[in-house]
Amino acid sequence: MTIRPSRSVAAGVAVLTLLGVTACGEPSTVASEQGKTVVVTSTVVWGSVVRAIGGERVAVRSIISDPAGDPHGYEAKPADSAAFQGAKLAVSNGGGYDDFFAGLANTAGGDLRKIVAVDSNEKIAADGSGRDHANEHVWYDFHTVEVVAGHIADELSAVDPANKAEFAANAEAFGKKIEELAAKAEAIGKARPGVKIVASEPVAGLLLEHAGLTDATPEEFAEAIEEETDPPAAAVAATEALVTEKQVAALIYNEQAETPVTKSIKDKAVAAGIPVVTVTETLPPGVTSYLDWMTKQVESLSGALAVA
Repeated sequence: MTIRPSRSVAAGVAVLTLLGVTACGEPSTVASEQGKTVVVTSTVVWGSVVRAIGGERVAVRSIISDPAGDPHGYEAKPADSAAFQGAKLAVSNGGGYDDFFAGLANTAGGDLRKIVAVDSNEKIAADGSGRDHANEHVWYDFHTVEVVAGHIADELSAVDPANKAEFAANAEAFGKKIEELAAKAEAIGKARPGVKIVASEPVAGLLLEHAGLTDATPEEFAEAIEEETDPPAAAVAATEALVTEKQVAALIYNEQAETPVTKSIKDKAVAAGIPVVTVTETLPPGVTSYLDWMTKQVESLSGALAVA
């Protein structure tokens, strides 16, 4: 079985789509970017946070913007460097998630400022060795996202001081909404202390942790799916048993990392009457707001567990 067979291809298409604007080698001359601070992000997730803070003052170029794109295995191409032309700020996730981006940013030269999101995660920052073991999907950690938003406001203000007050106001408003969202997530576990869930893939682990839910997914299963390899048969059987025997209240399902194994578990959960909560690794098609995306997922999780 091949895990995520189309992701590397889709990632390439996404970058070619981006470079359709920059292929001429003069991205700074694009009309829509005139007078704006150009920011390059590794993925559209962090691009959406930049837009929330910079508003109409920024032009965001995300190397991977296709929902099927997989930063884990993406290899930078020579043409990707064109996205950095004229850029003043680069924002990446770090933690091994988007390693391709660091090389591009480091060779961009100029006065490019850089923000790496995992550096704002307290658990990872507190223990340097944690980078190899911690959940790198830090956009699901609301506190980290709020801190990164503040850093983005600071860096944009340094580049464009005339609009410092606007960036600060946007970051404050964004932060308040993030805190409200975090409170909603925390309330989920408080309403049902000790409740167990199972996840098809660990992308939303930090959200589940914040919500106070117990992830009962067998470790061998979670690790194999994360590494895009076949889970051991025993791990698959143990995971299936969690839903068929109704040992969990819900299945958290990453539809962007679907495989025959995860789909089979999803089908068994549906048959057993276990609620399936869909999460995604990046913004779904048609969604451009980080807050809208996360709010929908938190509300979906809350609703599923309220009736489970």
